[in-house]
Amino acid sequence: MAGGLLASPGRWQLFHTLRLIRGLPTINLHTTRVAMVATEAEFDHAKDKLKTLKKDPGNEVKLQIYALFKQATQGPCNSSKPSMLDFVNKAKWEAWNSLGKTSTEEARQKYVDLIESLVSAEVLTESKTTVTEDLTASFQTLKVTTENNITTVMLNRPTRKNAISITMYEEIMKALKQAANDDSTLTVMTGSGDYYCSGNDLSNFTNIRPEGMEQTSKDSAALLKRYVSHYIDFPKPLIGVINGPAVGVAVTILGLFDIVYATDGATFHTPFSLLGQSPEGCSSYTFPKMMGTAKANEILLFNKKLTATQACELGLVTEVFPDSTFQKEVWKRLHAYAKLPKNSLVFSKQLIRGVEKETLHSINAQECERLKERWLSEECMKAIMNFFEKKAKL
Repeated sequence: MAGGLLASPGRWQLFHTLRLIRGLPTINLHTTRVAMVATEAEFDHAKDKLKTLKKDPGNEVKLQIYALFKQATQGPCNSSKPSMLDFVNKAKWEAWNSLGKTSTEEARQKYVDLIESLVSAEVLTESKTTVTEDLTASFQTLKVTTENNITTVMLNRPTRKNAISITMYEEIMKALKQAANDDSTLTVMTGSGDYYCSGNDLSNFTNIRPEGMEQTSKDSAALLKRYVSHYIDFPKPLIGVINGPAVGVAVTILGLFDIVYATDGATFHTPFSLLGQSPEGCSSYTFPKMMGTAKANEILLFNKKLTATQACELGLVTEVFPDSTFQKEVWKRLHAYAKLPKNSLVFSKQLIRGVEKETLHSINAQECERLKERWLSEECMKAIMNFFEKKAKL
């Protein structure tokens, strides 16, 4: 490792860049206090451990390793400073010389500590990766990952335009519950493929329970009520990253998000009356509140489909980005938000949302009761049958 440090002069610029990257394992090379002294055997063991690292720790850390190794084995720097054009050896000399009169024992201890921290950090990273993989593996319809203080819940049924099946409803609630209790600062919801979400899966309307339609309606209303409640009670900032068209409940629920970013190719459609149904997701309250009653009526009663720009003008969407730069620009912001103090965000959201939480739960219950009645009505059944007939002809 020490012999292969900064193998080419072209890496000198990279070395300076790496110095700016946060999170690299570092030590204070000028610290004089030492809590203990590593033995020769521990020093040799650390050298062996260094060889087990799977990832390059970066040039800055390798310079520290080199300098401590030289100080521990040869004492203070005793060679002439290389020429300005000898970039690699000049960097190595400066790292070694910066240790000044640090004793060989102290350098040996710091070398052991540094290697131990590198190995431990790599093990911890691998452990976190395994946990993330396990989280994703536990879902059939979602991809759930946590990285850089952000938990991302990605709807993952791209071949069905991320339509929400009964299974997906349950898994989203499970993912939100996990995200509410993990160590992340933000939770992001987005979709895979070209669609954000096409609303309810059509199979939700055809899978009638053996007990009959009345029990099916009752169960569906209870499921929807639980689902919406998870958004009402979610404690952390919840951000929608709308990567494509959104339909039905995927639109109405956005009124419960804290921020909604959309690509300019996204559309927002709530065709409730076409299906003989009524609004849900607390949209009968949140939409008029954010956009005014008349505009909300166009959307919730008369099925007006919104472009991303129109949705932004009405307050449903926070900001719209060109599709070509959407992911880059949005995630740049999200990573900046994720560095903010976690508890401050949680408490601030409580102040902003807490005053109307009881109202939202009441609205949710009323909407679900109305939908239960709608699903049992002849008008709704005819509308859904007509919808299926039109789909079959396409």
